[in-house]
Parts: sequence; structure tokens; C-alpha cells
Amino acid sequence: MMPDPLEQLLPPAAAVGRDWHHHTGTKVVAGREPMPRGRRLAGGLGLSLATAILLAVAVLRPAGGATALDRSVWLIDSRVAIQIFDCSGLLCGRIVWLQASVDSGERVIRDKQNPDPLLRQRKLCGLTILWGLHATDLDHWTGGWFYNPDDGTTYRVSAELVIPHLLVARIYLGIPLFGRTKLLHRVPHGASKGWC
Repeated sequence: MMPDPLEQLLPPAAAVGRDWHHHTGTKVVAGREPMPRGRRLAGGLGLSLATAILLAVAVLRPAGGATALDRSVWLIDSRVAIQIFDCSGLLCGRIVWLQASVDSGERVIRDKQNPDPLLRQRKLCGLTILWGLHATDLDHWTGGWFYNPDDGTTYRVSAELVIPHLLVARIYLGIPLFGRTKLLHRVPHGASKGWC
């Protein structure tokens, strides 16, 4: 029997997780016994259910990135830009641009408000200030943390991609009701003054 070319799109067995029965090498269809690898589901398309689901996910999510936000750059309050990146399947963000990357004495801006005195000499450029956001669907993320170098406080954060170039973040201590909303605008990564 010739292998189905669409099965080439499947990740290795270890990455498929619960859709793959590791001991017998057979596919598992939701709520059913493991199905031998060569057997097809009823229907004329010849795609197994697992292949169809994985193909749909591959189409909806960009290749090479965790989400539509991966590697994008977002401007916050016209003062700082962060680049989103994947960190172990979660979203994180690091500072890649500062409106004022040096102080009046031409010294690099540091994390002066950090509550830990040992960290107050860290440069802000390149500092990861957003971490732990996990996707709840294609355009919503929750459960993350946001470190604000302006006040040295770490806040909870959730985010929603409203349109491709607008991300709405809710930053809060305790419960979201008592937080504040920030609008982040997607910008191109450039080489002008202030880029890290």
C-alpha cells in the first residue's frame, strides 16, 4: 500500500501526543480504540480524522511560529516596542526599541526601579518583560506576566488580537476588573535610532 502524501505532514509520533498510541504504533481517533495505521475512516476523501485536524491547524497557524504574533513587533504608548517570541510553547516579549534608549548623560537606560538591587544594572534593551501567555484560541491569550520597568512591578496580563495590527492587553494586579487596558500597535522592525 502506498503511503498517503498528506500523512507526511504529521509530526513525529512523540509530538502528536494523545492522537498516537505509542506502544502499538497506531492512530487514536477521539473516544475510540486505536486504529491500525493503514485503515481509513468511512468516507470518500481517504483522510484520517487525525490528518484532517492537523492539516486544519497547520493552515490556521503560520508555519515556523507558535501563533500569528510570533516574531511580530508591537509599540506600547509610543515609548517602547516589544518583539513577541515563542518560549516553550507560550508567548513572551522582549524590548527591541525604546524612545529614549539613553539618558541625558548618554548612558544606556537600565532597570533602575527593579525591587531586586542586583538587577538594577540590567539594560532595558533586550529585556524580556512579557512571559507565560498561553493561547485560549487563535486570537486570545491569558495567564501571562508583564514586568513594568517604570515602576518595578510585575502584573498579570491577558491579550486579544482584535485586528491584525491591534493587540489589546489587560494588565492588572489581582483581578482584571481593577487593571488597565493597553493598546499595542504592530510596527515593522526597523534600524532607526532606539532599536536594540
